[in-house]
Amino acid sequence: MTTHTHLDSATEPCRHERGHITDSRFYGNRYASPDSRRIFCDVCRKQRWLDIEAALALAQAEIGMIPQDMADTIAATARLEHIDLDDVQREIERSGHSLVGLLRVFEEACGPDAGQYIHYGATTQDIQDTGQSLEIRDVLDVLQTRLTSLVATFATLAERHAETLALGRTHAQPALPMSFGLKVAGWTDELLRHYERVEQLRERALVAQLFGGAGTMAGFGDQGPDLLERFARRLGLDTPTIGWHAARDRPTEFVSTLAMVTGTLGRIADEVRTLVRPEFGELSEAWRPGKVGSSTMPHKRNPERLEQVVVMARLTGAQASASFAALIGDHERDARALRIEWSCVPDVSHYCLAACDMMLESATGLQVHVDRLRDNTEVAADRVMSERLMLSLGRQMGKQRAHELVYDITQQAQTQCRPVREVLEEHTRAAGMLTSAELDEIFDASGYMGSSAVLTLRAVADARKRLAVMDTV
Repeated sequence: MTTHTHLDSATEPCRHERGHITDSRFYGNRYASPDSRRIFCDVCRKQRWLDIEAALALAQAEIGMIPQDMADTIAATARLEHIDLDDVQREIERSGHSLVGLLRVFEEACGPDAGQYIHYGATTQDIQDTGQSLEIRDVLDVLQTRLTSLVATFATLAERHAETLALGRTHAQPALPMSFGLKVAGWTDELLRHYERVEQLRERALVAQLFGGAGTMAGFGDQGPDLLERFARRLGLDTPTIGWHAARDRPTEFVSTLAMVTGTLGRIADEVRTLVRPEFGELSEAWRPGKVGSSTMPHKRNPERLEQVVVMARLTGAQASASFAALIGDHERDARALRIEWSCVPDVSHYCLAACDMMLESATGLQVHVDRLRDNTEVAADRVMSERLMLSLGRQMGKQRAHELVYDITQQAQTQCRPVREVLEEHTRAAGMLTSAELDEIFDASGYMGSSAVLTLRAVADARKRLAVMDTV
């Protein structure tokens, strides 16, 4: 039975644990994903730090820096079931330090002998930066899986509509005919570039940190470089050339990359959100009985999922801005930079992976209304065929003169709310230059999609080729 509590005054303490929107029992699934919450679980982070301390001890035992039996005891004890987290919290509050509280309780659990060898020669940021690298690795694993699914979904959609007539728009106004597949192929190609960025990011960002208090490795004697390699290998991370306590470009690149990915998803979602409007009616999302769009207007089918992807894109942009502030720190270490990352690295991950899940859900059920796409294009064809008309006339009078002429004709037609072809046929300079059959061809939007199909299928073929490689990674 659920217990409900009521706060009678502003001073009565809340006995519930959830505070951040990503952890909300009711709304969190629109701001985070099960994967991101698992990766950034507060309790699991403590276990991750214990795993790192165990890897450090075992690596040190390999090179004789600490006794093997002490390392074995440390590794065997590095489990949360041996740790009283309430004691950890009390020690954190008492010490005012982010890691010492855990280390003190861990030391006691390891016993008076082995406890003296934990965290030997390391500094707090070595453990926490390495832990963050492991978190970033887990996020990138999930993100690459999601990107692969999105690319596959959009590639199939683009191929299906490689020759489907649609109206291209620029500056929110009708521009030229195109295929709907070409629009989707553009989304596909952009997501493929993000996949490449993530792959390249892995090479730079997934590194260990083990350089001691000021980056000199002095606490490890002359065995520091060897120890770092063994430590990193145990954790499945790469070995950096030099310490990066103050160099925060790796986390900043991670945050920026995820913000870019989510920004693209926001662009796609906003485009779909526009095209599902009844005024356009070119697309629609899958709908299920029981889904409510409004508490007061029963007819509404609001594109809330698409809108929420845009929200995620805007929020990730804010996290990227914050991460750039972390690039500026003093000397060999500066908590003013590090504590920014503790907020923006998890948040950008929550928002990005949530956006991926929502966008994939929308894309999978997306319905394309081919007839409406064609109708909207044909309604605008009288205006948007101006380029084709200009080029046809240009072959007789020159392109620049033809541009001036077609400009006058189309602007007059719009001002007078008349068909362009009607004004054209009355125009003394243009009369007789083109036959009726030629004008029929010029104003046929389906015949002026250029290389839409070729470009679409080229992008699809590239995506299929890259997907085959992705599946082997």
